[in-house]
Amino acid sequence: METLENTYQQVAGQSRRDQLILEHLSLVRHVVGRLLAELPPGLDVDNLHSAAVLGLVEAANKFDPARGVDFKTYASTRVRGAALDELRRNSPLPQEMMQRVAKVRSACRDLNPPVSVEQLVESTGLSYDEVVDCLAAMRMSRMVSWDDSRQSQVLRLDNAHGQPHSALELAEQKQQLADAIARLPEREQRVITLYYLEDLRLKEIGQVLNLSESRVSRLLNSALFRVGEWMRAREFD
Repeated sequence: METLENTYQQVAGQSRRDQLILEHLSLVRHVVGRLLAELPPGLDVDNLHSAAVLGLVEAANKFDPARGVDFKTYASTRVRGAALDELRRNSPLPQEMMQRVAKVRSACRDLNPPVSVEQLVESTGLSYDEVVDCLAAMRMSRMVSWDDSRQSQVLRLDNAHGQPHSALELAEQKQQLADAIARLPEREQRVITLYYLEDLRLKEIGQVLNLSESRVSRLLNSALFRVGEWMRAREFD
């Protein structure tokens, strides 16, 4: 009887895991899609997606509902982490891209904050699209490292300055962020608002603004850089 009960529990547990995986495959697409929006073009999307699916499977295997944590919240971290691990293991950029990134990094060091995309274009001799793609590559290198995100040249809006130590600091950070977004060019402001506040995907934003996904991605990356630079400049005031 005990053997039968154990067998039943194992089968039931496997069934629950399979159901969690099937019900949350859309989460993988969402997490990977938002990750790709802030990364340079040319990455192996299939490998990234496969790694994220494995992250979902791992989350389903280790999930314990008794802890009172929502599975979607628990799995999102695992899925994103698995995708970042894949970038860490296998994210070579073309040599030509690396040379451009070196130019942009050098210009960022030489210019006083806040550095603008236009200044980088003028300083490096690269096109606007090339500079923005380099900024995305720089963001990727920070995503897959253990360095403090506050030292990055490029800002992630969901983790601008780490965890605030008080409600007052949190309110101040939100106000600074709002001020920085208000300074963006109109199209970049619309893109970053639709992406972060309305939670639209690049394709959906493109439909709203009548732009291609690649153009929306570059506008988003440009906006992130401008916001990050403005916030960085405030630290020097």
